Amino acid sequence: MSQQGYVATPPYSQAQPGMGGYPAGFGSSPAQPLYGHYGGQPQSFPAPPTGKATFLWSLIPPVKSSVYVLKVVHTPPTYPAGPGPMQNPQASPTSPPAQQPFQTAPPPTMGQTTLGPPPTGPHSPQMAPPQSPLAGPSMGGHPSMGGHPSMGGHPSMGGHPSMGGHPPMGGMGRPVPGPPPPGSGGFQQPGPGAAGQPGYPQQPQGQFGGQMAGPGMAGPGMAGPFQGGAAHMSGPPQKKLDPDSIPSTTQVTEDDQAKRGGQVYTTNLRGQVPPLVTTDFTVQDQGNASPRFMRCTTYSFPCTADLAKQCQVPLGAIIKPFATVPKNETPLYFVNHGETGPIRCNRCKAYMCPYMQFIDGGRRYQCGFCNCVNEVPAFYFQHLDHMGRRVDLYERPELSLGSYEFEATLDYCKNNKPASPPAYIFMIDVSYANIKSGLVRLICEELKTLLDNLPREDGAESSTVKVGFVTYNKILHFYNVKSALAQPQMMVVSDTAEMFVPLLDGFLVNFQESRAVINNLLDQIPDMFADTNESETVFAPVIQAGVEALKTAECSGKLFIFHSSIPTAEAPGKLKNRDDKKLINTEKEKTLFQPQKGVYEQLSKDCVSQGCSVDLFLFPSQYVDLATMGDVPTHTGGSIFKYSNFQVEMDGEHFLSDLRKDVEKAIGFDAIMRVRTSTGFRATNFFGAIHMNNTTDVEMAAVDCDKAVTVEFKHDDKLSEETGALMQCALLYTTVNGQRRLRIHNLSLNCSAQLSELYKSCETDALINFFAKSAYRAMLNQPLKTVREILVNQTAHMLACYRKNCSSPSAASQLILPDAMKVFPVYLNSLMKTGPLVGSADLSTDDRAHQRLIATAMGVEDTQLLLYPRLIPLHNMDVASDVVPAPVRCSEERLTDAGMFLLENGRSLFLWLGQACPPELVQRVFNVPSFAHLPSSLPVLDNPQSKKLRSIIDSLLDQRPSAMKLLIVKQKDRSEMLFRQHLVEDKGPYGGASYMDFLCYVHCEIRQVLT
Repeated sequence: MSQQGYVATPPYSQAQPGMGGYPAGFGSSPAQPLYGHYGGQPQSFPAPPTGKATFLWSLIPPVKSSVYVLKVVHTPPTYPAGPGPMQNPQASPTSPPAQQPFQTAPPPTMGQTTLGPPPTGPHSPQMAPPQSPLAGPSMGGHPSMGGHPSMGGHPSMGGHPSMGGHPPMGGMGRPVPGPPPPGSGGFQQPGPGAAGQPGYPQQPQGQFGGQMAGPGMAGPGMAGPFQGGAAHMSGPPQKKLDPDSIPSTTQVTEDDQAKRGGQVYTTNLRGQVPPLVTTDFTVQDQGNASPRFMRCTTYSFPCTADLAKQCQVPLGAIIKPFATVPKNETPLYFVNHGETGPIRCNRCKAYMCPYMQFIDGGRRYQCGFCNCVNEVPAFYFQHLDHMGRRVDLYERPELSLGSYEFEATLDYCKNNKPASPPAYIFMIDVSYANIKSGLVRLICEELKTLLDNLPREDGAESSTVKVGFVTYNKILHFYNVKSALAQPQMMVVSDTAEMFVPLLDGFLVNFQESRAVINNLLDQIPDMFADTNESETVFAPVIQAGVEALKTAECSGKLFIFHSSIPTAEAPGKLKNRDDKKLINTEKEKTLFQPQKGVYEQLSKDCVSQGCSVDLFLFPSQYVDLATMGDVPTHTGGSIFKYSNFQVEMDGEHFLSDLRKDVEKAIGFDAIMRVRTSTGFRATNFFGAIHMNNTTDVEMAAVDCDKAVTVEFKHDDKLSEETGALMQCALLYTTVNGQRRLRIHNLSLNCSAQLSELYKSCETDALINFFAKSAYRAMLNQPLKTVREILVNQTAHMLACYRKNCSSPSAASQLILPDAMKVFPVYLNSLMKTGPLVGSADLSTDDRAHQRLIATAMGVEDTQLLLYPRLIPLHNMDVASDVVPAPVRCSEERLTDAGMFLLENGRSLFLWLGQACPPELVQRVFNVPSFAHLPSSLPVLDNPQSKKLRSIIDSLLDQRPSAMKLLIVKQKDRSEMLFRQHLVEDKGPYGGASYMDFLCYVHCEIRQVLT
């Protein structure tokens, strides 16, 4: 498995050298270096066309589709210069408008219709999927779009694939021309006679290259919405476009809820597209895994690798093997075949499942994955009915259901010995900062009650999970809490270079049996270290101690580490401050997110081989190198929680809620996962909180109900429409009571030679999960600008392929989007504005690293919400109803001065109040007379408005994997900046285009690909 590189490959060709880890591209390589070549001379670019645009509404019969036509009036906008935090472009009517030569209309040589209503002629027959055509700005005729003879056919400018040329990267040879690269680290645009052509003036360059075009339609790494260029353009202020005329995420989710909400979704059909993650539905397993366990980027795979390469839609599955099953759905059935263990195919080792075909009167079966014919064991024999199905089909979960569990035999256990119940070790940093803040006392008080709620098997009276306690600063203190003792005993290990556990008996104990001794210890710890002055800490030896303790006890488990500062004490894993804002927006920015190699890399391996997961609770007041400290949790199926500048009064409840959820959630330990596929394709790439020793086995020290693994598939042969594509995810793990089990999830997809089928079966939410994880991995090896360009480029290629092969002919000024992907651009734009990818010196490096690491293990519903938060209007809620008000579009335009809105994205929760919010509403919710007196927290009041608001917040907190702290935000207050960065349809406060501008920009890119 290639760890580095980016999964996105341009269509019509393979990835270029230096892109995505491929050694070379397809086709004859051009004489001069193309993109991927660093350090070349910057090329000259044409002056960009710009425009202010208005949408007109009309309809194309006979397809059910919404059509948008974009009229373009060319007026040059203004852009900010230079690097630094993003300012919004402001009009400057006083400056002379003729700084750059702009064309008011495209040259006629292009032969494209720019404006006017869409064609009304009959549609072509292959137009299967519904689509939403949108018209974009007509920038088609600009010379850079291929109109100029010297550039049009050059491979790097989007020439025809048959020429062995390479498609333009996002940002190169584009309709909205990108900035010329600075001397080093940019990409070259060679072309015969490109530089110095008449009418192609050399662009001025700032630190980040030249200017960008369009009303804020800058591409990644450009001026305008992205960090930007040095050239100024001025002109009259822009007219606002009508945002209601472009596809709306809230509308899509509402429509799906109306159509499929409250219904039973049965999984008996191959390749059916499930309801959206936002829809409320009930699953009935009838032979395919529930979408709660597995979702795919498309439910109809292309039959050949060529088709897959042509359409550029990544083929992936997001697997959440431990997903929570709602109470109204049947829990997984448990199958025990006794000492023989689960029945498997002799050749490919796939487990018995509904895709096995019984033949020869039931004496043999043909494997659905590799077609091998196997003998049926005597004890498993059963006669077939007149349809060729086993008579006991519906009595056996493994023959009739998509998901089930097998009892694992000793062959599946380490050293062929039965597994032991896992242990939880609580490791508390007792340095000066944590004692002084009151954190240590808070943790100790909470653990007294929390340990009653350790996870247990359904129906078990008490938990079999053992517990142990360690405190540390520069040295480690272990505690003997054996039930026979009157007082706990402390043992100190000061040699952190050679870590060992000083006691065998009495360190890991059953909480119920040792409750008195443990409570005694938890009372003593805060006082024992009350006078400490020690501010230095160690970190790696703490994890090492936990691993050693589990090794000695011969069990798997989890370490809960509560830590506050960068580990600077002399010990293995000592870290230094390497936060350097000067690296932002340079080639070396990626080094800020790369973990320090050596000690931590080895620790991850040790943890995984022992089944030791690490959950890290961080309470930093300054930089802690989270990229390195978070490395072990991210490779061991663990979680990272961060509470900057922690104060018990303000953040205590938030932290305790997280800790409770984390300790109590359903979990499996010492897990290994294998994804098997039918012939013709295979799993090639894996993203998640995982470790991989080889290319097939996904190892997780622990896997809980919130962790998902995203898998990418590639063709290795043709797929057939008849048999479809089958996948089986098998997870071997240890339960919380020490039982070894196999959890199996099966899914069957369609295969088609028609691209229209693939686009019709796409799932936008799964696609964006895949794009987010692959971009966040790519940023470790490539400049952010390159990563953003690849994202835009691949999106443009996916949508251009749809337009070219699946939609009926229409005017070039229309943007045609497949119905299933019509809101994909808003998610992609939001992804490019997230902290990790935006590249701003105003964002903390640790925060960016944190967001990058937590996204790695997110499921589809988590990334969907993170990238498109819910904005819920509360000022006119019906207090008598149980229903949560419908969310509105995530944009400042939806806020009203007299309104009150709740915004949540699964990580943050804001209550925003407008300046003109009615005093009576403020009084009922906050018990203060007016907006000016708002408190910083929400009081508990006995009136309908207060109760309704708190019930909405409680229901949201209940649904999310992590706790969220409510921030109350006043309109025009300083704290509003935090809130505004989540309004993803607007320009990003740290750089990034608005949704409207980005859509226009993507449209230009699509047209570039098509020409």
